[in-house]
Amino acid sequence: MNTKLSIITINRNNKDGLQKTIESVINQTFKDYEYIVIDGASTDGSVDVIKQYANQITYWVSEPDKGIYNAMNKGILQTKGEYCLFLNSGDYLFDSNVLSSFFEQKPQEDIAFGNILGDTINYPTNLRFSFMYGLTIQHSASFIKRKLFDRIGLYDESYKIVSDWCFFMLALYKYDSSYKYYPIVISVFDTTGISSQPQSRTLLLDERDNFYKQEFPLFYEDYQEYFTMKQKLNRSKKDILIFWLSTIKKKIWKKKL
Repeated sequence: MNTKLSIITINRNNKDGLQKTIESVINQTFKDYEYIVIDGASTDGSVDVIKQYANQITYWVSEPDKGIYNAMNKGILQTKGEYCLFLNSGDYLFDSNVLSSFFEQKPQEDIAFGNILGDTINYPTNLRFSFMYGLTIQHSASFIKRKLFDRIGLYDESYKIVSDWCFFMLALYKYDSSYKYYPIVISVFDTTGISSQPQSRTLLLDERDNFYKQEFPLFYEDYQEYFTMKQKLNRSKKDILIFWLSTIKKKIWKKKL
């Protein structure tokens, strides 16, 4: 019988986050999984953490890599499960029963996804192309059929922080993959990662822009128009807020006088 789930964790010099991630996996009541840990030659004691739990890890390696997606691709190539779930070090599963609760739903879709804790996205039944302009499916709450990586290819390592989003875009809108949203909190996302940092915003937008040009050139102008309108709307909201704050401040000063 094939393994139902392959869980992949990548790590580089995040010992404490790695331990939290590993413990959330091995404490699951659901046991039909294999666990793969790809470490990028860490020097902070991460390898000692991996060795501590080695008898509960299916496969692990610690060696230099070429970035986040190169490490993920190494993990994918080791998988034998029907679905893949990516939990980077620092991310962790919501509770010990979450995988049991999810697979009790008997997912069949190519991409079956839930929520991360605190997720405020209102996922529609039909994920329109425009929905993904500014949003995405949460990677650490998504179960991706392993066969999709054979069909579409591995993560594009030329991108630094958006290749998981690129993969979802290709899967949904070029390869017509099936998908379904399950209203279950799957994981807690580590907000200290590179993609969450304010300084990464420009890189994220540049990489998405380049992806649209390459893969969906007919939609590129629509995307540009959407982005421009969104910027104008945000500026308008800011101007309105400043106006009302200024008005309130003047009223307060008049009352004091």
